[in-house]
Amino acid sequence: MEKNEMLALTFEEALKQLEEIVDMLEAGEVPLEKAIDLFQDGMLLSQVCSQKLDKVEQKIETLLEENGGMVLKPLELEEDRK
Repeated sequence: MEKNEMLALTFEEALKQLEEIVDMLEAGEVPLEKAIDLFQDGMLLSQVCSQKLDKVEQKIETLLEENGGMVLKPLELEEDRK
């Protein structure tokens, strides 16, 4: 799969392909050259998944009760508070 095609995948599609690559590499039946190509594809798919999760994390908002009304606020993770 070409790089641009990988970048256009949904999170679920990228994760599924990454899992398939991991399964193939863990089976140990892939020739070295193919294993290197699969590893590179896996690293790119991992980056795609990570970037999509980061974007979702930025979009997640929480509904909080404030002054008798409901207010949407960005989600604060514990690691953000440190």
